[in-house]
Amino acid sequence: MRTEKKIPELRFPEFEGEWQQNTLGEIATILKGKGISKNDICENGNSECILYGELYTHYTEVIKNIKSKTNLDHKTLVFSKSNDVIIPSSGETQIDIATASCVTKDGVAFGGDLNIIRGNANGVFLSFYLNNKKKKDIAQLAQGISVVHLYGSQLKSLLLKLPTLPEQQKIASFLSAADQRIHLLTQKNEKLEQYKKGIMQQIFSQQLRFKDENGKDYPDWEEKRLGDCLRYEQPTKYLVESVEYSDNYNIPVITAGKTFILGYTDEKDGIFKNDLPIILFDDFTTATQFVNFPFKLKSSAAKILLANDNLDIKFIYELMQMIKFEIGGHGRHWISVFSNLIFDFPIYEEQQKIASFLSSLDEKISLVNQQIELTRKWKQGLLQKMFV
Repeated sequence: MRTEKKIPELRFPEFEGEWQQNTLGEIATILKGKGISKNDICENGNSECILYGELYTHYTEVIKNIKSKTNLDHKTLVFSKSNDVIIPSSGETQIDIATASCVTKDGVAFGGDLNIIRGNANGVFLSFYLNNKKKKDIAQLAQGISVVHLYGSQLKSLLLKLPTLPEQQKIASFLSAADQRIHLLTQKNEKLEQYKKGIMQQIFSQQLRFKDENGKDYPDWEEKRLGDCLRYEQPTKYLVESVEYSDNYNIPVITAGKTFILGYTDEKDGIFKNDLPIILFDDFTTATQFVNFPFKLKSSAAKILLANDNLDIKFIYELMQMIKFEIGGHGRHWISVFSNLIFDFPIYEEQQKIASFLSSLDEKISLVNQQIELTRKWKQGLLQKMFV
C-alpha cells in the first residue's frame, strides 16, 4: 500500500520530521462575517472593512492595508483578530471561491459571505497553503451552479498537513519576501510607465526638444497627414483555424488587439518575416501594436502599416498612442478616419532621436516586466514544492 507523503520536496535545512495531518476543524474555529453591503461603504467611515468580492479583485494572500470603510454600528459587526484567514462563502465558480487571505491586523469588520478561520496556525502560512496546494480540495467542497456556496461546516472537514509553528513562520516569511519583491518591481514598472507617459506628452507638445550633433536646434515641426506618412497592406495570410499553443514553441501568434500575443506555435507556413518594423492596426478596435519580429497573424481585421521614406515607424507609433479617442463599430477606420488625421512632424533625424530615446525606456520597462514574470514563476515553483 502506498504511503502518503508527509514531507515537502523543498525544505529549510533546520527542520526535519513529518508534517502533522489534521482537519481544519481540529486546528481552528470557523466563524462567519456579518452584513456589510457595497451601499454601506463610505470614504470617511470609522471602521475598516472587507467585503467578500474584494478577495477576488483587490487582495492577495496577505492583507495589510484595507481598502474600504463603513460607518455601521459596531454592535452589528464581526471584527478581525490579527492572523485570521478569510475565504469567500459565495462566488461564481468553485475554483474562484477557493481564495484565501490572511488579515494581519485587529479590528477589521468582516462582511457577510466571508468564512473566518481563527486558530493558532500561522495565518500567512495557512493562506498560502490554502490558496495554492489546497485550492482544488476547497473547490471540491463548494456546492452550487449559478452561485457557488462554501460553508464553514464543509471547510471543517478539509484535510491539512502542517509543520511545526516555527517552520510555518519561516515559510510564511520567505514567501512574503517573494511577494514583496514582486510588489516593489510592480511599483517600479508603474513609475517607469508614468515617466514615459509624461515624457511623451512633453515631446509631442514640443515642450521638450532634442538638439542636433552640434548642439543646435532642429528645424520647426511641419504638419503632415498620417495617410501620407504610412502605407498599409491588408494581410491575406492569417490563422482562422484553431492552433496549438505552447511556451516551448517560438513563433508568436499575434492579434492587433490589446491581448497582442495569443501564444506560440511551431507552424511555419504563413509567417510574416518583416524586414522592417511595422505597426499592426486593428480596424475593429483601433488598437495598435509595434512589431519588430517575425510572427503569424490571427485577425482578418488587421492592417499592416509601413513607414514611407524619411519617416521613422517607431516615432509614428508613439505619436499614434497620443490619440485620445476610440471609434466604435466596424468599418474601414484606417482609411476613413486615421489616415486623415494631421500631426506635427520633426525632420527625420529628430524623429530617430525621439524614437531611440523612447525605445530605451521601453527596454527598461520590458526588463522590469521580465523580472516580475520570472519572480512570479519562481514563487509558483516554490509553492508547488514547499507544501505537502
